[in-house]
Amino acid sequence: MSSNANQNAPSAPLLDRSDVRVKHETGVSGAVRAFADRVRSGDLGSLPVVVGLVLIWTVFASLNPIFLSANNLVNLLFDASTVGVISLGIVCILMVGEIDLSVGSISGFASALVGMLWVNEGWPVALAILAALLAGGLIGALYALLFNRLGMPSFVSTLAGLLAVLGMQLYLLGATGSINLPYGSAVVNFGQLLVMPDPVSYVLAAIPGIVLFVTGYRTVVRRREASLSSRSLGSLVLRAILITAVLELIVFYLNQDRGIPWMFGLFVGLVVAMSYALTRTKWGRSMTAVGGNREAARRAGINVRLIYTSAFMLCSMLAALGGVLSAARLASASQQAGTGDVNLNAIAAAVIGGTSLFGGRGSAYSALLGIIVIQSIANGLTLLDLSSSLRYMITGAVLAIAVIVDSLARRSRVSHGRA
Repeated sequence: MSSNANQNAPSAPLLDRSDVRVKHETGVSGAVRAFADRVRSGDLGSLPVVVGLVLIWTVFASLNPIFLSANNLVNLLFDASTVGVISLGIVCILMVGEIDLSVGSISGFASALVGMLWVNEGWPVALAILAALLAGGLIGALYALLFNRLGMPSFVSTLAGLLAVLGMQLYLLGATGSINLPYGSAVVNFGQLLVMPDPVSYVLAAIPGIVLFVTGYRTVVRRREASLSSRSLGSLVLRAILITAVLELIVFYLNQDRGIPWMFGLFVGLVVAMSYALTRTKWGRSMTAVGGNREAARRAGINVRLIYTSAFMLCSMLAALGGVLSAARLASASQQAGTGDVNLNAIAAAVIGGTSLFGGRGSAYSALLGIIVIQSIANGLTLLDLSSSLRYMITGAVLAIAVIVDSLARRSRVSHGRA
């Protein structure tokens, strides 16, 4: 009799454990524990690069107070925008587990093409820029063709492309080796002078916090309707307020000098658009799936070849756009454009920012965080009047540390079943 009663009794302890679990996950302390659990399981996100950036800024500010001056930080944002756009393309190609070694040459070729068509041939500047972007897209399509149809490794095809595109850049520039862009033109002003009006910068700085709250609130509502655990509204509001306050303070500080460059605003806009595409669209989910396991993605019905084609073309077109911005910044297209450490910095920024070299994991914000780290190192060493050899060594060390962290985090995710 007692056994039957026990079988028919409601399972109250199970409900209680569920309630406790929900409360545990929705409270502020629960959010902290959940974050700690993610870190222990290898889901580090942007934590390493943020910590590294704080350390770098602290060191350089202690050695030279000018480093954190508003004027110097505005210059840093101008300089970071050009290679940052190129690095955003590298994020795309790394997401599918491939690489493009020719982004520097493509950026230099695009700047030479704009200079030749606009200055020498008299094309409208908008058409010249459009032609450069289309040329970048065609180069990416060629890489995709070689990869999809002939099975040529991206390392080999893009290395060959680096040499071929560099040759085309030198051919366009001719014997003079450089083409000066019209100083005072809208393009050059955009790359060197134009900054946002103060009210515009304050409004734009408030948008991330608002978007965070709105999207987070919708997620909380949907999860509660499905009887799933969710974060508390209080923690969501606090997070949105903190992010908004930090961004507004940064904008206020930079507005004490010239303000936020429009070119950096364009870069951030591209990062936000790419982040939305990678996280909120079918294409973005397919990119992650292909980078994680190509065969599994194919069996799931994903057009793998199309995904690779889009990744290669986006990478090349963003490299071309970065070259156009670089020409605007320097007011010229020359043989040195796209050479030197452009390839190194673009690839290193994506990896340092948190995009995995193994494919399938990454974020558009990797390019933003990574290029700020690299540009901070270059800027700080320049203020200290130290040789570029140190910059290469320090950047190489930071890159090596980032790859080691990525490898260890990947092992931890595998061991915790979260790979």
